[in-house]
Amino acid sequence: MIAAAAGLGGAVQIAVQGRLGDRVGALEAMATASLIGAMLALAVLLVARRSLAGIGEAVESPKWMLLGGVMSALIILAITVAGPRIGVVATTAFLIAAQFALAAVIDRYGWFGVERIGFTWLRVLGLGLLVIGAALTLRR
Repeated sequence: MIAAAAGLGGAVQIAVQGRLGDRVGALEAMATASLIGAMLALAVLLVARRSLAGIGEAVESPKWMLLGGVMSALIILAITVAGPRIGVVATTAFLIAAQFALAAVIDRYGWFGVERIGFTWLRVLGLGLLVIGAALTLRR
């Protein structure tokens, strides 16, 4: 359910970030969204755990485990810039197609400690169809 909610939220985010980026600038919109997200995350952490100690533990983890924060900033910037230019559907489609493609490579090689899952012709076909679908969303 939370993944479905995030998918719905992602469509809203693309639409509103693009508008905010047009109004104040893409970098300013990215920074604003990131700050609001950080404040909300800290509030939820404080309510749920009654402590910020887990953040210190996270920062002490291997540095590659902190790439999620970097990727969040990249995603926010990308949707802020792409959304108004190619539309919400096309931005979402390319985001998902690229995400699936890299996810398949991560699975294949077991990067970041995930279980290795090999390529099959069905996976390759599915990825190809996603890319074709994403390209078709550019047609208006």
